[in-house]
Amino acid sequence: MMRTTTILLIAGLAVAATACTESRRARNAATWSDQAADITCWTYGTETFSGRSTGKVEYNDGGRIAFVDAANGRYTTIDGECRVVYLAEGEEATPPPAAAASAVVAPPAA
Repeated sequence: MMRTTTILLIAGLAVAATACTESRRARNAATWSDQAADITCWTYGTETFSGRSTGKVEYNDGGRIAFVDAANGRYTTIDGECRVVYLAEGEEATPPPAAAASAVVAPPAA
């Protein structure tokens, strides 16, 4: 009985140790490298910024992010709720289709 419990405990620890490695690697790569990121920010439910950084996005304790905007090359700081999606090395993000987002879809004819 004790041997079975020990084997199950070791197997569980091995699975738990390997489960976090991919997410941890991605977090460390984003924190310590100069990867570009797609950034979208909202204030009170209204989108206030959507763009891309040229490199690293810096965060402070007050919830402000700072980065160099790829569109105009200016150092930019933003307060609000932001989603930052880091791009993989050499990856180009595809912009959302504007026409599909605003198009009204009619129900199928009967």
